[in-house]
Amino acid sequence: MPKPIISNAFKPVMTGRAVGLLIATILLSLLTASVSHTFLSSYTLFVLSRQMAFSILLALAQAVCLVVGGMNMSVGAIGSMATVIMGLCLQDLGLNPWLTVPLVLLFGLAAGLLNGLIITRLRINSFIVTLSTMFVYMGLRSGISGGSPYTIPDDFGFIGQESLFNISWVFVLVILILAGAAYVFSSTVFGRQLLATGGNENAARLCGIATDQMILWAHGISGILAGLAAVLWASMIGSAAPETGDTWLIGSFAVAIIGGTGLNGGSISIPGIFLGGAIFILIQNGLIDIKANPYFANSFLGGLILLAIVLDRVREIVSAKRNSSEDSNRATIAADPSRPMENFASSVEGTHGGTEVSKRN
Repeated sequence: MPKPIISNAFKPVMTGRAVGLLIATILLSLLTASVSHTFLSSYTLFVLSRQMAFSILLALAQAVCLVVGGMNMSVGAIGSMATVIMGLCLQDLGLNPWLTVPLVLLFGLAAGLLNGLIITRLRINSFIVTLSTMFVYMGLRSGISGGSPYTIPDDFGFIGQESLFNISWVFVLVILILAGAAYVFSSTVFGRQLLATGGNENAARLCGIATDQMILWAHGISGILAGLAAVLWASMIGSAAPETGDTWLIGSFAVAIIGGTGLNGGSISIPGIFLGGAIFILIQNGLIDIKANPYFANSFLGGLILLAIVLDRVREIVSAKRNSSEDSNRATIAADPSRPMENFASSVEGTHGGTEVSKRN
């Protein structure tokens, strides 16, 4: 029976790619510090930690869909609609924030599950489905709100505007979520099944994994994270603005891809997402510090995403050629009758493991 392919799922925490991202983060930090004299100030650290946390959260919302071989183009739109729902609950209905936040997260879950249901039941590509729902939610949020922001209670801004030792509470919360994601993907059956579904869906199905359920829940989790991002953003800026989410999409892909999440599924790097978020925010703030033309900002970020994709693809090609060469060498050794028996045994051991060799001997 075929085994599901799970690429890069359980490698050591600091792989070569993660080390490269760490070095890039350090170099960017040093470069930014040399350009901006306020980079190491307590206020700047607070703002950067908050921005970084937000980018990481959006990247995780995108990455969980990429892991199962799909994508979520409606991340920002779900966040926009969640913001409008939050504004209606707080301003128009006068609901308590402790009741409003679960309702917003419930909407995010429902929106994500709707995407997943359409994808799995009707067998429609996730890009088409989530692109369509993106326009649906964008239209609804504009029609319901009329484009006007909603007022939220002052105490709602605690988690978004307060800090712990100059580190935003948003950052603390997102790090806990990221740690939970690391545990799920490395130590739970559910996480392994998500990775297996993205690595090789047909093989995973033959091994008894309910791949449709994995895709469904991946989109549901993505929706919850998008809803949470809407809550945190409103807490950060002090109001529920309907245009929330308009710029989320490119950042969610950029951080996830730079961090090493595979576009073909079956691969995710939690340390990579963390470092990718740091790099993304450092570049954004660096462009501001050097007074770069803001109209070219998206072009630069798009080029950065393309570069990450190209480098990842080159790495995959080189790795595939290396593995193919090793397999060819093993086959040649095994087929050559003039080889000593110990070479043949070592060839079999390299392919099947030492247990079979000991039985043959």
